[in-house]
Amino acid sequence: MQIQILKSKIHRVTVTEADLDYIGSITIDEALMEAANIIENERVDIYNITNGERFSTYVIKGERGSGVIGINGAAAHKAPVGSLLIIASYAIMDFDEAKQWHPTVIFPKDNKLS
Repeated sequence: MQIQILKSKIHRVTVTEADLDYIGSITIDEALMEAANIIENERVDIYNITNGERFSTYVIKGERGSGVIGINGAAAHKAPVGSLLIIASYAIMDFDEAKQWHPTVIFPKDNKLS
């Protein structure tokens, strides 16, 4: 049996830009992506702490060290600039493997690593 389990989480970052006219996705500072073990084009779930909205999208790499968290396309309606977010990705693995799994969770301060 396989189950879906938390792989990576970026806890409490702030949206710095929103572009309704972009095709879609979330832009994340490359340093945050690496620290959280998230890769470009990976599907992520976005949990908006500010307004309760939830949605899924894919990741685009942002400039390293910039602190950018950009919501693109229609999702910009769900997470405007200033919104506080949790970004999570999940993996599918065998049940026994999942029992031993430890996700990567980071807690950036002001969208940057300490």
